[in-house]
Amino acid sequence: MDTFCCFGDTLSLDKEANAALETRIRIGSNKFRQLVPLVTNRDISLIRRRRLYNSFVQSSMLHGSETWSVKKENKVALQQTEIRMVRWMCDVKIEFQAELRVERETRNR
Repeated sequence: MDTFCCFGDTLSLDKEANAALETRIRIGSNKFRQLVPLVTNRDISLIRRRRLYNSFVQSSMLHGSETWSVKKENKVALQQTEIRMVRWMCDVKIEFQAELRVERETRNR
């Protein structure tokens, strides 16, 4: 047995966070799907929708992350998941993806 579940977190013997990260992303995605009626509702301000996202989805995805040995691919997987959810929340279409990537790259410089 190379992995096992302990207190809702998947631990592995290889000292990598891959199994835990996959589990936390799945949990965060499930939380997001539960909140879709609220976080995609245009009658609720974007600030409140972001607070809901941060409180429920992001916190469930990052729970226990302070003990992970994070690699670049782990960080990228978390960022991609978050970008996908935020795009859905803000109703940003795929054709704007290139524009958002350029804006994000210029912001990170």
